[in-house]
Amino acid sequence: QVQLVESGGGLVQTGGSLTLSCEALGYIYKIESMGWYRQAPGKLRDMVALFSNYLDADRKYEDSVKGRFTISRDLTKNTVYLQMTSLIPEDTAVYYCYANVFEFSTGSQTYWGQGTQVTVSS
Repeated sequence: QVQLVESGGGLVQTGGSLTLSCEALGYIYKIESMGWYRQAPGKLRDMVALFSNYLDADRKYEDSVKGRFTISRDLTKNTVYLQMTSLIPEDTAVYYCYANVFEFSTGSQTYWGQGTQVTVSS
């Protein structure tokens, strides 16, 4: 019932910046948590940045991105953003939007976006 629509991926050089966005569409009673995971080929999917409590803006970051990535939100649009700066090749991965959504009809459910490729060269 909920779709996560991602945008903003691309190719940048080391030290560059990108901003990702993800909007949750559908009938949503409450977004419990929302954020970003990433997965490189042959590796596990890891949390990057997350509103563990979307409404209270409690933020969590993976250690390697602290100070470089910033997660933000727009409550009126059910949207999260990921501002990525000082990018390094190790950031190269498919980035997936994640949301845990409470729906009136089904209760809490987990959703994933389709993934957007971020590639950092050099």
